[in-house]
This record gives sequence, C-alpha cells and structure tokens, in this order.
Amino acid sequence: MREVETASAEETEAEGERVGRTLKRGDLVLLVGPLGAGKTTFVRGLARGTGSLDHVASPTFVLVRNYHGDVPLAHVDLYRLNRAPELRDLGLDELLEEGAVVIEWGDHIEAPGAKVIAIEPAGGDRRLLRIE
Repeated sequence: MREVETASAEETEAEGERVGRTLKRGDLVLLVGPLGAGKTTFVRGLARGTGSLDHVASPTFVLVRNYHGDVPLAHVDLYRLNRAPELRDLGLDELLEEGAVVIEWGDHIEAPGAKVIAIEPAGGDRRLLRIE
C-alpha cells in the first residue's frame, strides 16, 4: 500500500492523473471515503491521466458517466443505491470490456482484484490517499 498526502484539490487531481496514466482496459478502481472527501476531484485527474479532455462531474444522479480518452473511462457512483449490487447487475462487465471503470462509494460493492483507493479528509484542503 502507498500513502500520499495532498495539500490542495490540484494535488489530489495530480495524484489521480498519475494513477490514470497506469490504467488499461479492464481495470477496476474502487474509491472509498466520506461525503466531501474529494472522490470526484480525484476522478478529474484520473480521467485526464487516461487522455480524456471531457468535463468530469459526479454521476450521483445518473449512476454512470463515460469519458473518452486513450483508455475509455466509466465513472460510476453507488451512493444512492440501497443494496450492494453485483458487477453484472450494473452492466460493469461490459464497461470493463470497453475500458477502465472507477466507482465512487466502492465499499458498496464486492469486487475482488480491484484497486482500492481510500481518500480521507485531513483538515482544510489536505487529503490522505491510501492506494492499495
């Protein structure tokens, strides 16, 4: 596990970009952290790292947003789901065939083998990222 402390939203995005550059088709990333932790901020950088120039916004009300880049990225938000769905129930198998997938509220799903990134507020704009 690697721990990174960021001091601003820009640094959190930059760390996301570093991780995004390593993603490939079929990769699954689970983001874990409380409301306001910076998960969507991290995904902005993640998308940029995959080569996307698309605007990144939280998919809370639409469940999935797709970003086009060198590696297509599906951005999923499970916050509003009441039960822990399986990957096939969400159609994530198909999304993983097309590109990489990042899931906010990733602790709401069982996904063995996924990369887990925990984001914790550390006061002010500081965040502690634990990358497994």
